[in-house]
Amino acid sequence: MNTQLKKGALEICVLSQLAKGDKYGYELTEVISREMDIAAGTLYPILKRLKDDLYVETYLRKYYHLTSKGKEYQQTLKQEWEDFVLAMERLLNP
Repeated sequence: MNTQLKKGALEICVLSQLAKGDKYGYELTEVISREMDIAAGTLYPILKRLKDDLYVETYLRKYYHLTSKGKEYQQTLKQEWEDFVLAMERLLNP
């Protein structure tokens, strides 16, 4: 998968996985890497940024939990992603 495409998608992937339930960073890496090739440390800068922006919080030694602000952000990103995918489908298909 193209690196730039993957980079843009990882944040929404992380948020959407956390919307399903709290996870450790390595669990997120495991789940996401089943669908796309990512390096082991790839998600930690994303998780740090999401924590700094108060979209996630941690407990019990880096167990990540989506905040209410994070849930709203995930829903916004999900809608933006769905709109983007539809626009790409219209542009790519005759």
